[in-house]
Amino acid sequence: MATTPQPAPAAGSIFALADFRKVWLGQFISIFGDFLAMFGVISLITFRWHGTASQVTYLLISYMLPMAIVSPIAGVFVDRWPVKRVMITSDLIRGGMALALVWVTNLGELCALFVGLSVISSFFSPAMNITVRSIVPRERLLSANAMLSQAFYTVRLLSPVAAGALVTWLGERACFYLDAFSFLFSAAMIFTITVPHTPAEGSKSVKGFFADLTSGNRFIFTHHTLAFVITSMMAAMFVMSCLSPLFSIYVRDILHSTSFMYGLVSSAVGVGLIAGTQFVSRFGKSRSKKALVVMGLFVCAAGVALLGLFRVSVAAVATTFTMGFGIAFVIVAAQTVMQQETPPTMLGRVSSSFMSVFSFAQVFGLLLSGQLAVWIGIRPVFLACACALALVAALGYQRHRAAGADGAAAAQA
Repeated sequence: MATTPQPAPAAGSIFALADFRKVWLGQFISIFGDFLAMFGVISLITFRWHGTASQVTYLLISYMLPMAIVSPIAGVFVDRWPVKRVMITSDLIRGGMALALVWVTNLGELCALFVGLSVISSFFSPAMNITVRSIVPRERLLSANAMLSQAFYTVRLLSPVAAGALVTWLGERACFYLDAFSFLFSAAMIFTITVPHTPAEGSKSVKGFFADLTSGNRFIFTHHTLAFVITSMMAAMFVMSCLSPLFSIYVRDILHSTSFMYGLVSSAVGVGLIAGTQFVSRFGKSRSKKALVVMGLFVCAAGVALLGLFRVSVAAVATTFTMGFGIAFVIVAAQTVMQQETPPTMLGRVSSSFMSVFSFAQVFGLLLSGQLAVWIGIRPVFLACACALALVAALGYQRHRAAGADGAAAAQA
């Protein structure tokens, strides 16, 4: 059985937990390195090799698709292995792969390295989820997940400027060197923490392995709340991946504006994500996590719908901010529900299933967005996505109310 960490005081910053503070710092630096490397790779393809948009898309898919496929398998092993060792080993291997980017000469080599990075990341991510659940008291998981998400979104917002300056002054290789260092830094931070988690015992037979492999999905889809939040997260990620490649075309053809406006629209999503994580962390603790997911879906649906209805630049910035704000609710609350509701011995498998769904939704969004825009137009795509989000939210709201009514009836009986 897993041991439970000693509860921390309810008041005060989540960063008062020393082990969480180290994990957060390691992840912040590592994520920053990842964004530098991604910028460097895209710069290499676009400006050095004079590549096409399709080649950039292939590169992104070469990272997302293996993670979607491998994650459920990785989760079985992560549940059985010491998670601290898994994370350190994963960081060291990924650091070596990031360093290898320095010597790539063609797209095939880049895609091969990205496939490798994706496979190793499939082991790191569920191990990180187990670690956070083990070192953070249950009642503070919402704040912890909000801070980890905020680190990601902050880096996403700020890194393009830093990466652009770095590539201009020192070239793309500087980004790859720094990414390799960031993985080493993350491994060093993880080495200093204590993870009070005991690996689960599993059958060594092939039959037992496949039983463990399917148990994560079976647990999710027989648990009504988890089934709803994973569906919601899939819908939100599909919409974001579907719409993100269309923002530049929307600004050019619908708003008849410039690249400066495209930058504002893209940044507004990031600012909304950061604001949303802050809001959830401060005001979401007293609310049902399922209710937070429903609220996030409705807010995001409203933002996407307004983006499709109006052709005003100021409205576009406001609505993309709203989209980011709503999606933050969905991601933070879904992550917290998954950690709280899953037995510790299954958390690797369940979190891997979440990550697999997350990645598949992103891949399908990227693949379908351009074709959908050609078939029905950009604004109808936005409105269709808004309707899909609103439908998922409405179904979740109805089930949430029904569950509340059943609970009240049981209490009165």
